[in-house]
Amino acid sequence: MNVANSEKKVLAFDFGASSGRAILGTFNGKTIETEEIHRFSNDPVTVNGTMYWDILRLLFEIKQSLIKAKQYGRIHSIGIDTWGVDFGLLDKEGMLLENPVHYRDSRTNGMLEKSFEKINKEEFYSITGNQFMEINTAFQLLALKEKREHLLERTETMLLTPDLLNYFLTGEKVTEYSIATTTQLFDAKERTWSKKVIKDLNLPEKIFTKVVPSGTVIGTLSEAIREELQIENTDVVAVAGHDTQCALVSVPTNEKDFVFLSCGTWSLLGTELDEPIIDEKSSSYNITNEGGYGNKISFLKNIIGLWLVQESRRQWIREGKEFSFGELEKMAQGAKAFQCFIDPDDPIFVPAGNIPKRIQEYCLRTNQYVPKNEAEIVRCINESLAFKYRYSLEELKACTQKEYNTIYMVGGGIQSKLLCQLTANACQCNVSAGPIEATVLGNMAIQLMAKGEITDLQEAREVIKTSQDIAYYSYEESELWNEMYKKFKSYLE
Repeated sequence: MNVANSEKKVLAFDFGASSGRAILGTFNGKTIETEEIHRFSNDPVTVNGTMYWDILRLLFEIKQSLIKAKQYGRIHSIGIDTWGVDFGLLDKEGMLLENPVHYRDSRTNGMLEKSFEKINKEEFYSITGNQFMEINTAFQLLALKEKREHLLERTETMLLTPDLLNYFLTGEKVTEYSIATTTQLFDAKERTWSKKVIKDLNLPEKIFTKVVPSGTVIGTLSEAIREELQIENTDVVAVAGHDTQCALVSVPTNEKDFVFLSCGTWSLLGTELDEPIIDEKSSSYNITNEGGYGNKISFLKNIIGLWLVQESRRQWIREGKEFSFGELEKMAQGAKAFQCFIDPDDPIFVPAGNIPKRIQEYCLRTNQYVPKNEAEIVRCINESLAFKYRYSLEELKACTQKEYNTIYMVGGGIQSKLLCQLTANACQCNVSAGPIEATVLGNMAIQLMAKGEITDLQEAREVIKTSQDIAYYSYEESELWNEMYKKFKSYLE
């Protein structure tokens, strides 16, 4: 740890599915203090039936953040993390061919099965170790190959979202390791693009760029950016571009074997390994192997998370009911427990729209009590998520052959004390909740490691633990929870 110099300031850009933030981190050698300097919405735009990300608007907001950061003095580096799988396409002049398409767009419908006609499903998983999801980059590119081949023919370079934004800032075209591993085009064991998968899906190999380790200083702000914004030069670090892997850096533990639950719009439950687990059992459970900082592997399950509450709230607002998340949680706490359950990962809950109605239809179809109001619906969501965490935890244990006494929950979802306590009770283990800003702190820690201010991952986790308040939840030992879990499993379709 470098404590000889004065405070170091780093700027973390954290992009989520509905908003983005620029957070300034100040490291004094022992702790990281954070300050939000800019927040903005991230609104998809649907045009002629296609849902796009407004990537140029996001670049505008990055520029606004850099202007605001000037008042804080020298910024030693910046780093960008985003969601996974989505990408932009550049032509041979380096120009963006079109706005990146949103992973919730319908263009990938049917592409999963189409891919299995080209490459055997078991072999596909044995190479990539990725959970099969139609939103993955491989199936988005296959949809382009099938429906808009002319666009791929004009493409010289594909850059995933954080790498695309880094390119806009620096002019450097590289792919960061963690974000590459979300694509289902990456060889998990060889740690490089899979030539076989790319060839079998008949995708152009030339569009895939060099892969660099998480925490690589890829360049500096371009002269054009510096001149436009009238700002000083600074390094741009390819942090763990996938936000989940930034969050994993923030898990406040020194245990080698631990379970983390990154809880936000999506829930990611898993453990950290030195090598991937790719076998018949992990394939049957559809567990993914993602790359993380330090060439680690995150062995995890993607679970639809607080998207269900977020999208339900949007529906109620459309109906003129302006509930805050705090109000919805309080209402749910007062609702009767264990009235009905859903499978959060049922495909009917993936698209945007009227989630409360779909929950009622699910309960009706499975011959359960049908929730009648907002309180009962939110209670149903929270209990179902908690039990789905247990279901995924049992799959994880079966693959690793290890036991875990604590779940380390990180991310914005831990602001729900109800969900934290339900998770402890449902999983029958203790819960450590914090930090809330796990992704941002992990982003900052990776920048500080890249710049030599923090030595390694173990020290980074200790710094973050010292910097943040962590809450703890004990579980309620009760046979009722085990009985309700069996009931929950009976409704999984």
